[in-house]
Amino acid sequence: MSPKHDKRDATYNQLEAGTKQARPIQHQHAAEIQAYGKIAKLPIALDEKTGATSTENLNQLLADTITLRDMYKKHHWQVAGHTFYQLHLLFDKHHGEQDELVDQIAERIQLLGGISLAMAADVAETTMIPRPPRGREEAPVQISRLLEAHEMILKEARTMAKQASDAGDDGTNGLLVSDVIRTNELQVWFLAEHLVDVPLVRADQRKAATGGD
Repeated sequence: MSPKHDKRDATYNQLEAGTKQARPIQHQHAAEIQAYGKIAKLPIALDEKTGATSTENLNQLLADTITLRDMYKKHHWQVAGHTFYQLHLLFDKHHGEQDELVDQIAERIQLLGGISLAMAADVAETTMIPRPPRGREEAPVQISRLLEAHEMILKEARTMAKQASDAGDDGTNGLLVSDVIRTNELQVWFLAEHLVDVPLVRADQRKAATGGD
């Protein structure tokens, strides 16, 4: 080894000296501290059985809400047609609101002592919402898919809310009723009105005269 190389190593060692505690410890591995599906009970005056039931319900709802949220972003990017501007903005607004619900549901699961789903592969295995195609679809089809997903979430949220109420889990019931159900109901209204077949410019006077539907 050349003297020049030795000098370089010595200089590097001098620069490194005294930095041990400041250096990041990388490539760490260890066993999980809590397995999925297990409850680490917190002192919130709820028994483990109630926490486990609510956690299982909420993880299903979480997977479906994440899927709906991501479907909104897909449609936000891919929407086309004369309502592009309105739907582009509406889909993004609803995406943001669903994203807030995702965080609220996940935090409630953790508060109950459970483990919330997080990774895309786990969500894909769990969700009950049908997967849309990768390609681009017409706006009425996009809206129909979203409405069907909303209805699935609302059905399960109503059932879960009653279960939580009967079990005395008021926190989960409150989240489901005040946040999940009300947000999804409002979004359904904003979406569904886009599928009402009414004239854009000229009223249909023939239907008005005959009283036809």
